[in-house]
Amino acid sequence: MKHARARNVIERAFGLLKGRWGILRSSSWYSVKVHNRIISACCLIHNYIRREMDVDPLDMDMEEQVENQPEHIDVVESSEEWTTWRDELAQSMWNARSNQ
Repeated sequence: MKHARARNVIERAFGLLKGRWGILRSSSWYSVKVHNRIISACCLIHNYIRREMDVDPLDMDMEEQVENQPEHIDVVESSEEWTTWRDELAQSMWNARSNQ
């Protein structure tokens, strides 16, 4: 049950970000490094807006849409760059754990 709640929170967060930032709604062909920066920038600006505005109209609109439209991913295509990045991250985590 905890996993289901966590998943709902994560899906809602991504839904809100996608509602605010069009670049997150479709596939893009940027490098992994640029993807990470885009997502970080969107999150930072979103959090800044939430902190500065008492009521964010987008949050109220998106809340209803996200709850009513679950996102389904049919196919995930891997790329060599993402595969390399994932493998390097896993190796780095393994090495850090082994060195403890």
